Amino acid sequence: MLRVGQKEVDAIAKVLLSGKVFRYNIGGECARFEKRYAKFVGVKHVWMTSSGTTALTAALAGLGIGPGDEVLVPACTYMATAVSVVAVGAIPVIVDIDDSITIDPDAIDDAAGPRTRAVIPVHMWGMCCDMDAIRAVARKHEMLVVEDCCQGVGGGYKGRMLGSFSAAAAFSFNYYKNMTCGEGGAVVTSDPNVSERARCMIDCCNFYWTGRKEGVVPFLSNGSRASEVEGAMMNVQLERLPAMIRTLRRQKKRILAATARTGLQPIRSHSLDWECGTTVMWTLPTVEQAEKFRELVGGTICGKTGRHVYTEWDQIFARQGAHHPALNPFTLPQNRGCRRKYTKDMCARSLDILNRTVMIGNHPDRKAREVAATIRKVKGAAREVLGVGC
Repeated sequence: MLRVGQKEVDAIAKVLLSGKVFRYNIGGECARFEKRYAKFVGVKHVWMTSSGTTALTAALAGLGIGPGDEVLVPACTYMATAVSVVAVGAIPVIVDIDDSITIDPDAIDDAAGPRTRAVIPVHMWGMCCDMDAIRAVARKHEMLVVEDCCQGVGGGYKGRMLGSFSAAAAFSFNYYKNMTCGEGGAVVTSDPNVSERARCMIDCCNFYWTGRKEGVVPFLSNGSRASEVEGAMMNVQLERLPAMIRTLRRQKKRILAATARTGLQPIRSHSLDWECGTTVMWTLPTVEQAEKFRELVGGTICGKTGRHVYTEWDQIFARQGAHHPALNPFTLPQNRGCRRKYTKDMCARSLDILNRTVMIGNHPDRKAREVAATIRKVKGAAREVLGVGC
């Protein structure tokens, strides 16, 4: 959680005291946020959800992804990316990342098969994917692109906001994200048909409150709608976001510039001026050097973030995709031709990169002297680990 204050408290209190906490009311907070966020991202439709996972599931359902389809996902992402694919009855195929810690466009090209229907580039830890290359590969193989922006809220790529490059995209607003309402998310798209299907996935009874639309046939879903309390908080958080992202970018650029002659290798950035700036990462020559560097500067080894590394996705490896065997996508006859084999070494190149990469976080409330202290610590660690003067 980057920043929450009295404005959020007041907005929530106003909703609670009004007694109008259900999202379907004229001039409601959820509807207001959805309209504002659509303009912010640069899309036509936004629907709030209960989480980033349900938003990504709604995006895939909106696009008609289901049994018989494969969806490519990166080896480094929160497990929810793969979970959402299974949730719509499809099969996730795990592919390598590259030295940007995001999905490798060449790996997408190599992994595309006759059943591959879509690819999910994940803007991981505030970094943006190489969307130009990814979209070119997707066009080549006639794949849909579904952006997972859950860790890239407020970020962009070459002048456009993340979430606006694909057929549909998903955002998360949980406690750890750049904007938060504790839990929550949003699915976004500019396709009206995808929007209606995604909306049905979020609330199959939405037409009771907003009216039936001719030609739209609703289907059943469990539902994952948000409340006005979340909408109220998100409207305040959206006002805070742009300034915070600018601060985070400045911090990252300052750290990178000050440590440029240390011998450290920063991860490759696809759009430094537009990414979120929430993290700074360096890839060390060896695992041992990465461990030593982390001990000296703090932070995290990317390969030791648990659920963000494919080897830790227990249910995927066990192929347990549902509560009942008859509903398990991994055993559905439609998916027999899909690639359903997973091994811990299937993306060894990704594991090597992740286990040699150290990540430190930025924060918009960090003082200039604190950033300077971080720079001194990084320089000292580089001298000790790499033996390079700076």
